[in-house]
Amino acid sequence: MIKVIRMNGSELVINPELIEFVEATPDTVLTLTTGKKFVLKDSVEELIDKVMEYRRSIGIKVIGRVSPETDNLGETHNE
Repeated sequence: MIKVIRMNGSELVINPELIEFVEATPDTVLTLTTGKKFVLKDSVEELIDKVMEYRRSIGIKVIGRVSPETDNLGETHNE
């Protein structure tokens, strides 16, 4: 589960496995597979980071953002 912040400042805990998509409109709109929508204070990037951290915490390999120091799995390689 991950915590997100609604626009009114209240916390909401959601199951990230139910996220269908996230939009920046410019507010962050989170849509679940159930069709329920939430407008959040969290940015799209913050939400992505929270979901990636959740998936790492339960042992799912996460494909991270690619940079010159990392391979396409987000792992650092020093040669």
